[in-house]
This record gives sequence, C-alpha cells and structure tokens, in this order.
Amino acid sequence: MTFPKPNEVTKVAVVGAGTIGASWAAWFLGRGLTVAVTDPLHGRDQFLHDYVAKAWPALVRIGAAREAEPAFDRLSFSPELEEVLDGASVVQENALERLDLKQSLLARIDAALPPDRLIASSTSGFKASELQQTMAHPERLVIGHPFNPPHLIPLVEVVGGEKTDPSAVAWAMEFYRAVGKHPIHVKKEVPAHISNRLQAALWREAVHLVAEGVGTVEDVDAAIAYGPGLRWALMGPHMIFHLAGGEGGMHHFLDHLGPPMESWWKSLGQPSLTPEVNEALVAGVEAEAGSRSMADLAAERDARLIALLDVLGLARDKA
Repeated sequence: MTFPKPNEVTKVAVVGAGTIGASWAAWFLGRGLTVAVTDPLHGRDQFLHDYVAKAWPALVRIGAAREAEPAFDRLSFSPELEEVLDGASVVQENALERLDLKQSLLARIDAALPPDRLIASSTSGFKASELQQTMAHPERLVIGHPFNPPHLIPLVEVVGGEKTDPSAVAWAMEFYRAVGKHPIHVKKEVPAHISNRLQAALWREAVHLVAEGVGTVEDVDAAIAYGPGLRWALMGPHMIFHLAGGEGGMHHFLDHLGPPMESWWKSLGQPSLTPEVNEALVAGVEAEAGSRSMADLAAERDARLIALLDVLGLARDKA
C-alpha cells in the first residue's frame, strides 16, 4: 500500500474523546499536528478542552510540546464522525472496549476514508483480526496501543492482523516514531498484546500474595515500587537479569540462577477474583491511599512520571 510520508502528516483524526482519546489529542497537538476529535457523548468537547489544557504544562516540561500554550485553533471537535475524518492521514480510534461497537465504528471509518489512509485502534485487548471483520479495506488497519496516559508514556504497541498489509505496520511504526513515540512491533497476535500480558502476570501473583495473607496490598505494592520497579524504569527484565549475571551476563545468570527461578515459577499462584478477594483488594488500596483523592493520586503519579521522563531524557530531545 502507498501511504503519505509519515513525517509529512499534518492532520490526525481522534475517534473517541475519553481519557485515552483526549490524551492522544494532547500529544498530537503538542507535536504540531492539526487534530480533529469526535465523540457522540454530550460534554466531551469541554472534557477534551479541559484535558488538553491540564496536560499541556507537562508536555512543555518534558519537551514534547512545540508551543508554550495549546494551539486550540488546530484542535477541533465534532460529534459527526465523517466530518472529523475529512482530510485526515491517520485515524486513532479509542472507543469503549466492546468488540461489536469497535467493529461497527471501524466499518464506518473505513467507508468514509480513502483506502490509502491508516486506521489505528488503541484497543488494549482485542486482536486486529477480530476488528477487521467488518471492514472493506482491512489491509490498512493496525493496532496502535498506547499506555495510559498516552501523552506521557512513550510506548506504543503496533500489531497487524491476518489481513493487514505489512506495509501498513511498517508505516505505523515510522509514523509513531515521527511523532516522538517509542513503538514496538508485536509480531504475533495474542490477547492483550505484550505489555498488558506482562502486567497481568505480575498482578496475578500480587493478588495471590494478598489472598494468601503473605503481605498486605500496601506491602505488595511497596515490594515493586521500592524494589524491581525502579530498575524496570531503566531497563527491561531480560537486560536487568543480563546484568545480574555479572561478567558472564545472561549465560551465567541462566546457569546459576535459572534453575531456582524456574522452581519459583512452579509455586506461583492461580488466584480467582472471588468476592472475598475483591473486598480485600478494595480495602487494601483504600487503606494505602489514605486521605488522597483519585485526583491527588493521579497528580502524584503524573508528577513522578514527568520527573522520571525528564531524568531519563525520554522526551526532551523529541520536540
């Protein structure tokens, strides 16, 4: 397929103006693009405007925004889908995680766009092959899954489906790089892609430890936040264990620490989210949060994340 050059894209359509869609819109606007947003829900236009305004200082601080103030003249909103698609080179879809809804919406987007325009879905769990079923031009659909919040987290997982043209995947990878993201190519379709599967695996054991009374919710969280989580902000688990092997690297690690690690795998739990476990988790996070509201917690998360991005230089050089 022949798409416009990724570094020459000037307009992006964002479909769905919830938290993820609004965050994407803030990022694209910061990168100097014209952004057209649609959502059928009443009040989403005001939510979008407020979200972008609130996110902007963070984008400026990490060097991801090209202007000191949001260029709201380049941000438009309409409840009419076809109106925002006009002239867009890329569509970033962010509808609710319901397969029937996404299939219907993607079919409408597909019908309204020229066939040489990329459609990316932010879905966190569905496979591209599932989403393609109702499309006349399934070859231009990819998954472009961000991590929340997209305007701060660099990662984007790019996945093609059974009917996706390989050139669409390659183009999406190049486009996300051009707008300052760190895309990875998920080469095989699996539920929840890569990053969410890793999260799910860790949280499964975290739930098991709480359910079995090994530690409180707060202590299990602290075991990550004040331990390996700090290292994972710098390098992934494979590279961390490569370093753990000393001069012998991963080879030495596998020889000497691989067998005990494998024995731990066999003892990992298989918890179920029973009403009792759910109650313990809710009570645990409420105790850990204390008097901090959800807004307080989100602000604390974002402030620490911004400081970390600044230290690591992950966005400063990309504006």
